[in-house]
Amino acid sequence: MEFGNEVVTRAHVRDVALPGGAGTLALITLDNGFDHSKPNTFGPASIAGFHAAVDAVRARAEAGEISAVAVTGKPFIFAVGADLTGVPLITQREQAIAVARSGHAAFAAFADLPVPTFAFVNGAAMGGGVELALSATYRTISAGVPAVALPEVFLGLVPGWGGCWMLPNLVGVENALKVIIENPLSQNRMLRGPEALTLGLADAMFEPADFLERSIEWAAAVVTGALTVDRPEVDRDEGTWSTAVAKARAFADLKTGRQARSPYAALDLVAAARTAPRDEGFAAEDEALADLIMSDEMRAGLYAFELVQKRAKRPAGAPDKALARRVTKVGVVGAGLMASQLALLFIQRLQVPVVLTDIDDERVARGVGYVHAELEKLAGKGRLGPDRLNRYRGLVSGSTSKAGFADADFVIEAVFEEMSVKKQVFAELEEITSPECVFATNTSSLSISEMASELEHPERVVGFHFFNPVAVMPLLEIIPGRQTDEATLATAFAVGRELRKTCILAADRPSFIVNRLLGRFMGEAARILDEGTPIEVVDRAFAGLAPMPPFVLIGLVGPAIALHNGETLVRAFPDRFYASPTLQRLVEARLPGFYDLSSGRPVLLPEAAALIEQPSDPVVLDVREVRARVLAVLADEARRMLDEEVAQSPMDIDLAMITGAGFQFWNGGITPLLDRTGVAEKVTGHRFLPPGLSTLPS
Repeated sequence: MEFGNEVVTRAHVRDVALPGGAGTLALITLDNGFDHSKPNTFGPASIAGFHAAVDAVRARAEAGEISAVAVTGKPFIFAVGADLTGVPLITQREQAIAVARSGHAAFAAFADLPVPTFAFVNGAAMGGGVELALSATYRTISAGVPAVALPEVFLGLVPGWGGCWMLPNLVGVENALKVIIENPLSQNRMLRGPEALTLGLADAMFEPADFLERSIEWAAAVVTGALTVDRPEVDRDEGTWSTAVAKARAFADLKTGRQARSPYAALDLVAAARTAPRDEGFAAEDEALADLIMSDEMRAGLYAFELVQKRAKRPAGAPDKALARRVTKVGVVGAGLMASQLALLFIQRLQVPVVLTDIDDERVARGVGYVHAELEKLAGKGRLGPDRLNRYRGLVSGSTSKAGFADADFVIEAVFEEMSVKKQVFAELEEITSPECVFATNTSSLSISEMASELEHPERVVGFHFFNPVAVMPLLEIIPGRQTDEATLATAFAVGRELRKTCILAADRPSFIVNRLLGRFMGEAARILDEGTPIEVVDRAFAGLAPMPPFVLIGLVGPAIALHNGETLVRAFPDRFYASPTLQRLVEARLPGFYDLSSGRPVLLPEAAALIEQPSDPVVLDVREVRARVLAVLADEARRMLDEEVAQSPMDIDLAMITGAGFQFWNGGITPLLDRTGVAEKVTGHRFLPPGLSTLPS
């Protein structure tokens, strides 16, 4: 089949004379004609073009004209896998299996060339790009490669162009499952070049500056026999293999609650790869991939992918970019952990002077010291050169006085989450700064309009809500108050873009988008606990729905913050939000959470267990009942938020929950899950999304 709008990745072939009399290398360069911002992908035409290039070099290899074949990518990009934009055009299983078979055929043709084959992985490699590299006899990788991954399970697919068979047979089952199962289910973690080398995905690594030249020299040495590539023998013991698969299956259970098909399909393929011949393994991948392409789970994953790749770049409701003011200096009020993280981000992305303030010299020094220490860590990892390190260090300063904000264009407060404190900060700032200076607040729940209400220039105040940890979580909720003007809002969106955040417009309603939905589901979870359902049952019900169980999440965000958010929402909506007496007691006892997380697995603290409400007439639910009740309140709250125009559309709710709370791609965030389970219609009377947008076409 054809994808009508496919951006075709061409396979350009040129001859390279190998040094040392090693003969001629046919070098295939993958290039779609765009810069690195539009990576190489494989749609049907791209696969066909690559296969044709391989057929041409095969004829030359058989004629003795070439001694080796290599494939590499355009600058900064090797290839990032299948072209997902055409998947909505696949409406029949026969089309899906044809796509699977065409990829296998092209990569197998490359693997079966009668001369040594090489993959020179010069840049980002994901999915089918990794599988192409695995098809080569030998692989080199650049030390600067930022991302190597098989992310298919994250999207509701399996590595279906050879990954489930080739990878365990190359690097062993444990390392393979780390890449195929563990990393995708851990918020789609990527490997860097050195990590990929350590796992065995590459045979040699070279620095980016002369990567291609060094790779060609290395290939010449391999071709002549001057260099022998040694790899550890793969342990094919049945017990070892089965134990690794069982361990990965338990990990998938923990992460998905068996609510997703794709991890288990991948596990079955990897389990079979121990003994299955290549053709049999590839045929099994064809069938699994076709089944998953024709599933609502994968279509929800594709919907989520489109949100993150496209909608995130064009925020709904953002004003005209031309209205944005230039920001040449930033002030940060507060020098605690959140404020220090913000300062670090502004320095790295905006590369302008940043001034931190706090109430005493010790706190200021600690905040500036944090920024310096984090920059030193980046330098130690080779991600920051000496010149840039010194320049960045010089951009941050601290003071107990706000006088340094006089010429700032953008000041953000990250002080205690109390309205009177924030009002006082802004009142003090207004006496120092110019009327055009933007006042941003990192509040997670308080009213922007009220915060600005006593200022001479309330139009300059805007909500600028980050998620913790700041460097990791992509979401930035931008919230205008009643009097926020277009220039302030445009400046906020422009700064957010420069910070490389996913900016979403939210209305000035309590807790905005993410924390309001989290507050409803965590409040309902707490209510169910306090009514008598054991904590382990409640937590288990959230597997595959939220990125972590609610009572584990409380330990990460902090019980006091969780309680504050809950109480804010109870004051606003007392009819449906819940402030848990158990959580209140946990805060009063100054416990860090319900669980000890030091071992990497949650262990219930006995002193926390003793604080859990003990009802006289307990109502004990099972996992299915807990899940049904929580999904129902999520559907109810999401519909109310849309009716109140807190979010622009269901797509913004999903994008926010994915990028701010880590909700799964294969659920599409939250509204596709509510639609496909029937909960949306049962609770609210209708679907959130039209049929076919996040599901199979009808």
